[in-house]
Amino acid sequence: MDQLDLPVVGGRQSLREQVAQALRASLIAGEMRPGVVYSAPVLAAQFGVSPTPVREAMLDLAKEGLVEAVRNKGFRVMELSDRELDEITELRGLIEVPVVARLAETADPESLERLRPVAEEIVAAAEARDLLTYVNADIRFHLALLGLAGNSHLVDVVRDLRNRARLYGLSALAERGALVDSAREHLHLLDLMLQRDATAAATLTTGHIQKTRGIWSRP
Repeated sequence: MDQLDLPVVGGRQSLREQVAQALRASLIAGEMRPGVVYSAPVLAAQFGVSPTPVREAMLDLAKEGLVEAVRNKGFRVMELSDRELDEITELRGLIEVPVVARLAETADPESLERLRPVAEEIVAAAEARDLLTYVNADIRFHLALLGLAGNSHLVDVVRDLRNRARLYGLSALAERGALVDSAREHLHLLDLMLQRDATAAATLTTGHIQKTRGIWSRP
């Protein structure tokens, strides 16, 4: 099994939650490959923790349909077909674009400005080619933005859709420096929303989602 670029965990969140979050980011970034079986003890050694929280986190991911347990071996990453990725992209567009357009007209400017540090964190992670931090910050930004609409069920649906995405091309984009341009779109989106330009914000969001599917999701 390949060595993954996993963080050492510790802090306020439970180990189980931290490990699950790191593994989701690794899945989304395409570092954990479909069809590969990952051993909890081996992953635990990379995290610097005992195997128990890793097994618990992997079981959580199995419940979400992201991995499947392989008896006496570990957990296998589930593969997504092109059709499934297309369907995820379509659903994200149907949900996120109109919500962003509405928020561009109604969101409190102070609430939008509070998201700027997260957008800047995305850019910094892209510049540093830190893919796991990039993915985690990207998810936090988009879910927090959608959360301004006040619909927790909507946020839960989008969180699930984003967790199922696969961005196999992130590493190549980072190497070419192209990831930084995409990262800066988050700052541009905030600026458009603060200008109350709903049409431009919707167009940028549409392009951002399509870029994710059209370029990044190809194995």
